[in-house]
Amino acid sequence: MYGDSGTVRDILTELGDTWAVVGLSQNSSRPAYGVAQVLQRYGKRVVPVHPKAETVHGERGYASLAEIPFPVDVVDVFVNSALAGPVADEAVAIGAKAVWFQLGVVDEAAYDRTRAAGLHMVMDRCPAIEIPLLD
Repeated sequence: MYGDSGTVRDILTELGDTWAVVGLSQNSSRPAYGVAQVLQRYGKRVVPVHPKAETVHGERGYASLAEIPFPVDVVDVFVNSALAGPVADEAVAIGAKAVWFQLGVVDEAAYDRTRAAGLHMVMDRCPAIEIPLLD
């Protein structure tokens, strides 16, 4: 398990409310779209990060994490495992507090690097599943 229940709780409740969602676009059939809606319902600011830099759920999108002009607390990653490691490295570079790899996204080396850099990290879990369980 990559991310115990304490880490999950800390990310969802203690580390801040600005979440960059990498892979979020206006495509409502993609999982990122629905997860972002759930995060918003729980008071999170959801910032779309996608090459198209689309506005989604009322929030302006950015083409990369580095383009976001304000601090990001959590980077939620909806890209395949082969692309996830570089995103985790970008999260470290921008000073995020945590990285969350979605269900099915696993990169053990990225997990180790991210934790070694001092960030909280969860892999292969979904915040939209976890956050209602905290109530």
